[in-house]
Amino acid sequence: MFRLFSVYPNNLKSMKIFCVGRNYAEHANELNNEIPSEPVIFLKPKSALIQPGVHFYYPEFSNELHYEAELVLRISKNGKYVPAYAASGYYNAITVGIDFTARDIQQELKKKGLPWEKAKAWDNSALAGEWIETTPAMIKKPIHFSMQLNGETVQTGDSSNMLFSFEKIIANITQYFSINIGDLIFTGTPAGVGECVVGDELTGFFENKQVFALTVK
Repeated sequence: MFRLFSVYPNNLKSMKIFCVGRNYAEHANELNNEIPSEPVIFLKPKSALIQPGVHFYYPEFSNELHYEAELVLRISKNGKYVPAYAASGYYNAITVGIDFTARDIQQELKKKGLPWEKAKAWDNSALAGEWIETTPAMIKKPIHFSMQLNGETVQTGDSSNMLFSFEKIIANITQYFSINIGDLIFTGTPAGVGECVVGDELTGFFENKQVFALTVK
């Protein structure tokens, strides 16, 4: 069974999906990666975003599919060279999502010094849950989120543990790319990433609110 509770941007033709790697020290350590001195940014195409009513199938080219649950921002204002102090005005909703990764493919590509797109940016490799409208009070305090695998909590996150805050991420991205209304930013995953297989049920929570449920087909 596939259930996805989401509201997607209307301008899918032009949307961009930005992703931040290694934004939690414990996650970087669990994959034996260096702690970055600035945000590690990569992109997924719009075709990576799972649409409502579409089943999620285990990719045929991988034998090691990993989930990476993380907070996702929805951009609400066009911008370029946005300073960190103004960045909170450029997003208006947040949710929990999954950056799916073909870990075996990624390791092969990394060994060869090649880009990661085949491991990170394939069709339906990104899930975004139900959007929660942000408020000034919400973003001033730590945001907690979690994900369950078959009813057991496997990842818990706290935005205060990010190496780079939402505002620093937006400021960094906009030094290189324009952001536009409807773009998404996956802000990085905490420790606890792991493998999922056909039949697994993944459920995400923003604080105590369930925002997505997905079954791997």
